Amino acid sequence: MASPGYPAYCVLLLVTVFTLSPDSSFCSAAHQSKPQHKAALFVFGDSLFDSGNNQYLNASSGMGAGSTKLPYGETYFKHATGRVSDGRIVPDFIAQFAKLPMPPPYLQPGAHNFTDGVNFASAGAGVLPGTFPGAIDFPTQLSYFKAMEKSLRQRLGEKETRKLLGRAVYLFSIGGNDYFSYASKNPKALQIYKRQYVAMVIKNMISALKEIYNLGGRKIAFQNVGPLGCVPATKAMNPSLGSKCSEEPLTLARLHNRVLFSYFEKLEKSLPGFKFSIFDYYNALGDRINNPSKYGFKEGKAACCGSGAYRGSNCGGGKNGTAYDLCSNPNEYVWFDGAHTTESTNHQLAELIWNGPQKITRPYTVKQLFEHA
Repeated sequence: MASPGYPAYCVLLLVTVFTLSPDSSFCSAAHQSKPQHKAALFVFGDSLFDSGNNQYLNASSGMGAGSTKLPYGETYFKHATGRVSDGRIVPDFIAQFAKLPMPPPYLQPGAHNFTDGVNFASAGAGVLPGTFPGAIDFPTQLSYFKAMEKSLRQRLGEKETRKLLGRAVYLFSIGGNDYFSYASKNPKALQIYKRQYVAMVIKNMISALKEIYNLGGRKIAFQNVGPLGCVPATKAMNPSLGSKCSEEPLTLARLHNRVLFSYFEKLEKSLPGFKFSIFDYYNALGDRINNPSKYGFKEGKAACCGSGAYRGSNCGGGKNGTAYDLCSNPNEYVWFDGAHTTESTNHQLAELIWNGPQKITRPYTVKQLFEHA
């Protein structure tokens, strides 16, 4: 029998769910596992995670264009939202899995509560300042986070703000643009210089994470750098590649991913309470590019929307209103435009980030980070 102190829903469940055993263990577990506090989701990164910040930037920067008009957003929102996809992006799904509202863009006008989280990501952003001028680079995103933390302290007080930031999960997609930029400017770079550049990118990234840690952040989730040389836009710029991928960006991505995990392991040992999750975006996306039918797609190499080889450019007409092609069903494609995945792909990737197997998301899944006190 359920004791009178137990919630009424436990008694109702005992009556209505005929498969339960007659004892009250189910109710006890349900009662005990009910979260006392909901963890917030703070998002940082580039166009893969930007929920619309760039549309609020100075138009002269050129960074707010493109994804602010259809067909971007057509699948789910039925209008453009600034997301570089036909619908929802990975952080939207992570928030859904965590039973949170979609984290709004930090620059979105109006009042922000911040207690459920917010999105600082910006299309074109790099770890290093100036990777793509006009984007909100990682240091600037960090400055926005600090301004938010100050606002929370004024509203909630020091103790409650510390608790909120300590419970929160911090989700990142950053670094790819730094390597796109380096590969385009240094196509013949020697391996030693590539290694030095990767080390500089990661050290700047780690330095920013330590600042978040010092403000209370404890649970960090990163997706590693994807197969940069295989995106339709990269391949379209070099017709001589044929069906192959561009090796220079791939080399940088692999160098980055090879050392990323070890840097995070060092952080976990040196920072009390630090927990992390790294998603193998490189291989998860790469397998979908090369074996689309395995995951329910018909096309893995060409984009749904765009013009030229692989429909690698000008989705939505680009800056000059150039003619473009649009597929009839984005759900059949891995890529929506020349560098960004469809909502269907994003949903699959988000599921792996949320609760994927150890070989793809480790040492913790994001679901485990949310559950961790």
